[in-house]
Amino acid sequence: MTPAAEVFAAAALTALGAAAALILRRAWRRRDGARPWLMLAGWGALAAAVLGAAPVLGPARGPFMASALVSFGALAVVAASLQKRTSRSRPPREVALEPSERPSKAWRGWLRVLLAGPLGGVAAMGVGLAWAVWVPGPPQTRIVLGGLLVPVLWAAGMAWTLSDDKILRATAVLSGVTLATFTAAVLKGFS
Repeated sequence: MTPAAEVFAAAALTALGAAAALILRRAWRRRDGARPWLMLAGWGALAAAVLGAAPVLGPARGPFMASALVSFGALAVVAASLQKRTSRSRPPREVALEPSERPSKAWRGWLRVLLAGPLGGVAAMGVGLAWAVWVPGPPQTRIVLGGLLVPVLWAAGMAWTLSDDKILRATAVLSGVTLATFTAAVLKGFS
């Protein structure tokens, strides 16, 4: 295929993507009996562009280029219809979160410490272990990356657990992550 023909095919695919986006936008705005036909026409144009590019540009390169160029054409339609609106005035947001309104209890503090420390660490180790076991690649790389994930995830778990007002939610999420990741690591060990 000559370069001029490739440029023409690229322009046609971009234009077809823009046309399909216009048709689908019209279908979105209408609420009558023509809406299903417009939707069918828009999606049909997209499918025809992707499938029709294979014989013209090649079986491997055609659909790939078509999906990229059709998306570019649709993005051009979306960008052309942007509107600047004035925002409604809202009250200014607070910079920092307010402390919890409920009275503090000693058992809640101890539970938060147990959740943030040991349970958060075990959940982070489970994710690191599951990463080292399941992710493809050389074993040395998987182990190092899994080990590097543990302190970052532990710190994120601590910050979230200590800032979240719902202790049961933090307990459920950390327990679920721990159970799921260690189970996944054990299942991979048996296979």
